[in-house]
Amino acid sequence: MSPSVCLQEMIRVIRGARTQGEERGVIQRECAAIRAQFRQADSGGRSHNLAKLLYVHMLGYPAHFGQMECVRLIASSKYSEKRIGYLGAMMLLDEKQDASLLITNSIKNDLSHSSQHVQSLALCTLACMGSAEMCRDLAPEIERLLKASNSYIKKKAALCAVHIVRKIPELGEMFTPSAHSLLSEKNHGVLHGAVILITELCERNPDNLKQFRKSVPELVQIMKNLVTSGYSPEHNVAGISDPFLQVRILRLLRILGRNNDAASDAMNDLLAQVYSTSKSITTGISFPFHSIHSIYGLYTLYMVKRIGTFLLIIEFSYISMTSLQKIVQTDHTAVQRHRGTIVDCLKDQDASVKRRALELSLALVSAANIRSMMKELLLFLSTCPPELRSHAASGIFNAAERYAPSQRWHIDTILHVLVTAGGDVRDETVPNLIQLITAASELHCYTVHKLYRALISDIVQQSLVQVACWCIGEYGDLLLKGECEEITPMQVTEDDVLDALETVLQSHMSTPTSRGFALTAIMKLSTRITNNVDRIRSVVSIYGSCIDVELQQRAVEYNALFKKYDHMRYFTMSYCTVILEFGCRSRLSLVLGY
Repeated sequence: MSPSVCLQEMIRVIRGARTQGEERGVIQRECAAIRAQFRQADSGGRSHNLAKLLYVHMLGYPAHFGQMECVRLIASSKYSEKRIGYLGAMMLLDEKQDASLLITNSIKNDLSHSSQHVQSLALCTLACMGSAEMCRDLAPEIERLLKASNSYIKKKAALCAVHIVRKIPELGEMFTPSAHSLLSEKNHGVLHGAVILITELCERNPDNLKQFRKSVPELVQIMKNLVTSGYSPEHNVAGISDPFLQVRILRLLRILGRNNDAASDAMNDLLAQVYSTSKSITTGISFPFHSIHSIYGLYTLYMVKRIGTFLLIIEFSYISMTSLQKIVQTDHTAVQRHRGTIVDCLKDQDASVKRRALELSLALVSAANIRSMMKELLLFLSTCPPELRSHAASGIFNAAERYAPSQRWHIDTILHVLVTAGGDVRDETVPNLIQLITAASELHCYTVHKLYRALISDIVQQSLVQVACWCIGEYGDLLLKGECEEITPMQVTEDDVLDALETVLQSHMSTPTSRGFALTAIMKLSTRITNNVDRIRSVVSIYGSCIDVELQQRAVEYNALFKKYDHMRYFTMSYCTVILEFGCRSRLSLVLGY
């Protein structure tokens, strides 16, 4: 390839390379030719060579040796060379390069140029790669251009001012008066730049909020004009008038209306009007989406009602519940009005909506609605995805513990969860429920009957199996009596109880922990029944050679109770089972004299 080929020919040859090595060779030869021509005094082909170098840079190859050429072309009096020079500066230079300081004076001169196109090049370059030092030196020039009569220059100057404010926030005061005046412009580009500038000024310096809140009526009017305006080919996007400007105004209104009742009231009707925008297309959906964000940012009672209407729309239910979940921490009563709609979202097909609805439903539970809400949550637990069961069960446990109207209701609720999702509950659930059952002495008979029925029906849920085994071992005498006022009594024999516990011991679905609970329950029953003590002794002795070390240790120690301390078995089991159930099983051997 000849070193003097044009840009189009170089692109054709590079694209025609069959391998990466061939492409690299072409680029190396061309870069060498470009370097040689840069060193020549003739400047006729400089812009041509820099254009080729920028294409090489776009491909990811080094092009830093063209930085000084950018400086020279920017200083040129020809527009064609300035254009390539400024483009090269934006691509090859940044604020960390020393060469960027060399173009400060050229940018300053071009900002005062008679041609709007040259001024535009300088503004774009400063907004793209201007350093803090450059911004400080050129800020007065930008402030002057914000007052220019040319709308094309004003919109670019506004965006350049945004860059300056981001770099040096304390210079924001310089642009505040001009930002106010730009809101009266009719040109959409200028309005867009003004809104972005005001947004940046308010976010960087909260002291500006008070001053710009005076412009809320003007912003509301601009927004209303956009919403109600007819078809405009210049600004129309999928049937919506300048959606980008509308979204920017919504974001600014959210900032200005936060924690200010007067500003919030001024935009209530506007947000309702924006909500009515067509939602059948993506462009239309964006406005209600940003309206929800704005409503949450403002937060008045009217706004909470408005968010509630978004819950009925599939596209906005998630973001609406996210906003309500933040509000519920400060105003629980206001969000309660939408409880029914939120509960309905638990049936949504979208997993993310279900998760958000679950979190918000749990937050809405109170002493006044605990029964109705828990009914819905338990229904959801039976059908919810596996990944949500653990979170749902944990939330139900916390709500039941906090707002339970009675101990029986509390126990029934937890047992229902264990039956439905016993494999997804936390480890501390079993000891917590055991403690709750122990404290409710008047419900021991009711609880042991209910747990026994659950155990013989299903031994898959291991948490339920463990609680049932403990309760049968502790209150098995109440079960055998068959007398219970709170529940339909059933005749249970000693053999039935032992059969149920042996089933747990022998089931392949039982965990080592569940087997330990079952073996301990059988040993406890040896002090409460009289006709099957030999059977209990036989079962215990069998597990003295169990492969599971923990279960084997229990069986060996229980055998010692039968052989050496049979006369003290009742007292010993009352004491030792406490040790076994609460994490000190290895200490039982000390009690028995091992």
